[in-house]
Amino acid sequence: MKMLKTILRQFVHKPVTTTFPAESARYFDATRGHVVFDPSRCASCMICMKRCPSQAIVVDRAAKTWTIDRFRCVICSQCVELCKFNVLSLATGYSVCATSSERGTETFLITYVKQKNPKKESQSEN
Repeated sequence: MKMLKTILRQFVHKPVTTTFPAESARYFDATRGHVVFDPSRCASCMICMKRCPSQAIVVDRAAKTWTIDRFRCVICSQCVELCKFNVLSLATGYSVCATSSERGTETFLITYVKQKNPKKESQSEN
């Protein structure tokens, strides 16, 4: 009889969970969605690649590419915290769905150009 009471109670009350495709998910400020990369600020220091515990990030200095495997990334935010150039950030929304055939990898071309230091002019003695 206890089970019957529980079943009947569910018909009267609204569902506990959201009806996901009909209602969109709510994101909060502390939600860890996915890693966002800004290729115009990356200096190819490779700290993010070296410190990634799941080895989801690959930086190729010769080809000037930065690649992330979304299926391997555990969103620990170590790469975001260690980046000196503020290239990486965490978005509150989740990344788009991907199938195993797409493999969930994204490759970005690094467009950062190192600024040259101005040449010091030698002062001639009078």
